[in-house]
Amino acid sequence: MKAAVYYGPNKLEIDDVPEPDPRPGTVKLLVGYNGICGTDLHEYYAGPIFVPTEPHPLTGAQLPLTMGHEFSGTITAVGDGVTGWSEGDRVAVEPVYRCGTCAPCRAGNYNVCAQIGFHGLMSDGGMAEFSIVPTEMLHRLPDSVGLELGALVEPMSVAYHAATLGDVSAGDTAVVFGAGPIGIGLWFALRGKGLEDVFVVEPSPTRRAAIEALGATTLDPGGADVPAFIAEHTRGAGADAVFDAAGVTPAVATALACVGSRKPMVSVAIYEKPLETPLLNLVMNESRIQGSLCYTGADFEAVIALMAQGAYDTTGWVTRISLDDVIDEGFEALHAGTKMKVLVDPNEGK
Repeated sequence: MKAAVYYGPNKLEIDDVPEPDPRPGTVKLLVGYNGICGTDLHEYYAGPIFVPTEPHPLTGAQLPLTMGHEFSGTITAVGDGVTGWSEGDRVAVEPVYRCGTCAPCRAGNYNVCAQIGFHGLMSDGGMAEFSIVPTEMLHRLPDSVGLELGALVEPMSVAYHAATLGDVSAGDTAVVFGAGPIGIGLWFALRGKGLEDVFVVEPSPTRRAAIEALGATTLDPGGADVPAFIAEHTRGAGADAVFDAAGVTPAVATALACVGSRKPMVSVAIYEKPLETPLLNLVMNESRIQGSLCYTGADFEAVIALMAQGAYDTTGWVTRISLDDVIDEGFEALHAGTKMKVLVDPNEGK
């Protein structure tokens, strides 16, 4: 079968690899779509970062390996001991390996497992025609949710988890910084939680236009005093939560200037450079920074339920490509900023 195999920085090859068979406790998936994530870009251009160069403690896998951790598929075979799943079932994959014994795992917070691993980063993943997946990673897709949306459940669950940590509810004001895929996911999640007063701050005209077409209200930080606008809009109270999906110093500084007293800035971005955090703002406002990592199964189920209700729309920001085009039309296009979200179809035309 064809697979996108990662060998190191700037070396991702479409190879012909052996088609795998399911092991006990796993299923074999015919991959529907696999999304290219920002983490994949970091690995391709600057890695290996998360991809292990010696056997991972939970998976035993190491470089080289097949990439892809945002994917959906259809079960074509089940391994020994598998119950509750059958050939033809359509699923989204929650790609987290966890130890089950560390303190976070014992508390139910396996998304911050001390030995966390990801299918497609610490094992062969979904950027291939087939993938072998443990049953604990499977989430059933209802008939109303197609495989394209199914591949977006993972990144949308990253955003939904962050939105939940913001502890907001209907009637609150929220501000999202960054209108990339996670920022878009935050807007969908907040709307799904009943918030109508949500602003998205984004300097790129292209990204602003894309999320505005979905119905969002945007602010251009280059043309508006965002903290002054939020202060006036909230009668001085500030936002009930702000969310950083941008990962750059100006966004963080502006976000902290917008957040209300004793309210959170939820950080769901990856920071490539050290940040200077204005602690005085936090002290004087008694506000806080809340980190957000990944998701749990509850976030997956919540996103799938919202998708079944028609709450997510891929119009204008999602592009579909074949596996053969994954470098030029996928990684290079995303790196250049000419595309926002790319879904790879490894079985195009089959």
